[in-house]
Amino acid sequence: MANILVCDDDKEIVEAIQIYLENENYHIFKAYDGEQAIEILKQEDIKLLIIDVMMPKLDGIHATLKIREYSSIPIIILSAKSEDADKILGLNIGADDYVTKPFNPLELVARVKSHLRRYTKLGNLQENNSCEYRVGGLSINDETKEVTVDDEAVRLTPIEYNILLLLVKNAGRVFSIEQIYEAIWNEEAIGADNTVAVHIRHIREKIEINPKEPRYLKVVWGVGYKIEKQ
Repeated sequence: MANILVCDDDKEIVEAIQIYLENENYHIFKAYDGEQAIEILKQEDIKLLIIDVMMPKLDGIHATLKIREYSSIPIIILSAKSEDADKILGLNIGADDYVTKPFNPLELVARVKSHLRRYTKLGNLQENNSCEYRVGGLSINDETKEVTVDDEAVRLTPIEYNILLLLVKNAGRVFSIEQIYEAIWNEEAIGADNTVAVHIRHIREKIEINPKEPRYLKVVWGVGYKIEKQ
């Protein structure tokens, strides 16, 4: 039973989310501002965080920034704002997903399950089908989930790891934004351009010496992205 932390200054929203997630047998921890959320994360084995943007003391944006300094757990941001710029901001600061209020609780539960499946898979070191993929100085060990570039460790979020693994395993093949989104998020790619682009940029910043002149992760204009064969 996975531990999930729900953080929102609206207690009714927290309690509503709690009811739906407990019906799926998740154990729920509750916080009402970013500072409380960080304290709970330090003390408990939390597997996923759902956090609101606008909160007192420490908002969801700054809390996510602090959490990403030491943790790669899936983070789903909640916000009443629906503009693309706000979604991009949430993804830019390290969130894995973005849900706009008011939201369908069943959709939120589905997203929670999807992210936990990926996160659990990444953390499972008992897989028998271990495999290492290498492109030039870029290496991925899909047993230990370790990524290195020129023997230097690279820390990726679960979403970033899965995107990179998809591209490295198929080095030389171009994937469209829609193909990447549907392969990683397991849902239809509607308005996925910004979401994928933000994660691609994060990956480049972590694996490339000069992200503006990438050695590995290339864009094929008008088509998509690929990992260049070395």
